[in-house]
Amino acid sequence: MTTGEPGASRRLAVVGWPIEHSLSPVLHGAAARELGLDWRYERRPVREGELAGFVDVLDRAWLGLSVTAPLKLEAARLAGSLDERARLTGAANTLVLGTRPRGWNTDVGGIVRAFAGSGLEGAETGAIAGAGATAGSALVALAELGAARVAVALRSPAKGEALVALGERLGVEVVLQPLEAPLPAVDAAVSTLPAAADVVPVFAHPPSRLLDADYARADGSRYRDAVPAGALIDGREMLLGQAVLQARIFTIGHVDAPLPDEGRVAAAMRSALAAATGLEES
Repeated sequence: MTTGEPGASRRLAVVGWPIEHSLSPVLHGAAARELGLDWRYERRPVREGELAGFVDVLDRAWLGLSVTAPLKLEAARLAGSLDERARLTGAANTLVLGTRPRGWNTDVGGIVRAFAGSGLEGAETGAIAGAGATAGSALVALAELGAARVAVALRSPAKGEALVALGERLGVEVVLQPLEAPLPAVDAAVSTLPAAADVVPVFAHPPSRLLDADYARADGSRYRDAVPAGALIDGREMLLGQAVLQARIFTIGHVDAPLPDEGRVAAAMRSALAAATGLEES
């Protein structure tokens, strides 16, 4: 199914609360220009609990939505069908609209692509700091990289119960520990802590790679003393990776096939992100 066609004017938006900081219009605007698509992509503030009502009044011109906090769980519940990653995590960050929306989780793929871009294609062990909405996506991503054991540092053990259950479904042993305790030596670590967090996790030994998933602190400055410079992955790499996968969905209706000349499209998206935020171009 083709969802985006040259000459067809379609509307898209990123929804969440707050939403002013979102860089999705920058990324998808660049993709649309490269692909020759007439997309109007905007930011729409939608509060928690209001997503279904927002979607109900959209007309047929609307193609899809990028979904950010705090709406990803609502988006998954709203969707009539989910891809495997969204089904596992219970969270969808991408909706294609229609009689019943279809949902995907491209955050998982964004994390995997960020690690691959840093030279890490596989991991036997992993660690996650924080247990918020992104932690489930991080756990699935680490499982896809091959991790059999993942340590999760968190404040509230109750929040970790869902991650332990998800780990069981994935065949991954999830070990919970206090946020203040040193994390073990691992191949791949993901921090899902918000920029405003007052605790920075400590590592008994620096991980081979650490992704700071909160792109509000995308330069990873809070972790510069925890890992060598070459081990730190800019959070905007995850943002870019998941947006390329979203562009596939919005353009061709599924996530598994690359965009036409995807390398060129991804480079344009990276360039636009660099202009907006200072991300290093490659």
